Amino acid sequence: MERIPEPELMDEQEQAAAYAAADWSESHGKIPGYFRERFPQFTRGRVVDLGCGTADVTVRFARAFPDITMVGVDGSTAMLAFGRRHVRQAGLDSRITLENRYLPDAALETRSFDAVICNSLLHHFADPVTLWRTAALCSKPGAPVLMIDLVRPASHAVAVGLVKEHAKDAPPVLERDFIASLHAAYTIDEVQQQLRAAGLPSFPVDQVDELHFVGWGLAPADYRG
Repeated sequence: MERIPEPELMDEQEQAAAYAAADWSESHGKIPGYFRERFPQFTRGRVVDLGCGTADVTVRFARAFPDITMVGVDGSTAMLAFGRRHVRQAGLDSRITLENRYLPDAALETRSFDAVICNSLLHHFADPVTLWRTAALCSKPGAPVLMIDLVRPASHAVAVGLVKEHAKDAPPVLERDFIASLHAAYTIDEVQQQLRAAGLPSFPVDQVDELHFVGWGLAPADYRG
């Protein structure tokens, strides 16, 4: 199936409200475990969540690692409004800060985070190599980098079947976005090509289920992108 891009920003109010109200426990709940399995030595530091959206993953990650602080960044003001509310309700204002930033952002790349996480942002990029470079540039040398995203199915029919299976009873806006995201997602081979182009050829790419891959590794020293 050929890739069909979708908009980089998710800034519709209805869209943001639907994402904030959805139950992401099945998919997002696995992300701290994906990180811990690959980086068992990491327990503390300052973590950035690229494309944090409504901060669901940000909050889950902060709860899973009680000795970290987090910065969540997103280009959508609508998503961040719900994200800030979520952070307040979780009682994590002292550990999570959310910032409105459109990537790539040169100022972000100078901040040297102790770890980088990113969920479901890569498929929004027409130039995905840019996002991999951003993740490496804003990391300290040797810092863990973990990126999770969808895998593009082989056909439209497969994509429709996945939406019916995994988004049953979801609001229409989420069904619409899910099918669009599956069409916009990259294949494992394409992600591996992106990593080579980004100067990160040693990063493994693991397909963890029928929907998702995890790309991960340690930020190289003296990385220039």
